[in-house]
Amino acid sequence: MPRRSTPEPFALQVGTRIRALRKERNMSLGALADASALSKGHLSSVEHGLAAITIQTIARLAEGFGVPPMYLLTFAEEDERAKTAELLRYLPQTEVKKLRRQIQAQVAARK
Repeated sequence: MPRRSTPEPFALQVGTRIRALRKERNMSLGALADASALSKGHLSSVEHGLAAITIQTIARLAEGFGVPPMYLLTFAEEDERAKTAELLRYLPQTEVKKLRRQIQAQVAARK
């Protein structure tokens, strides 16, 4: 995909999110590039909002992080659902399943 000379706002927001996730995991740019099967240069452009990325790039990055793609496009500062999704990242899978069942029961009760 083409590289921009100035960052596109949403691409920069996604890139900032990717960089934050990478640093949270103490991963170098090279380590994430290797885990995602991307070049370091392309990944750097993504993090700076200069690359027009594809769904495949999002999927590769998510795989490199070991998270669902949703977490790359979730911005906790924007709304309550995103804040909740961000918190779920820190829970063990068994706890997430319990919460899902509780939420399903609440939704079903409202129908």
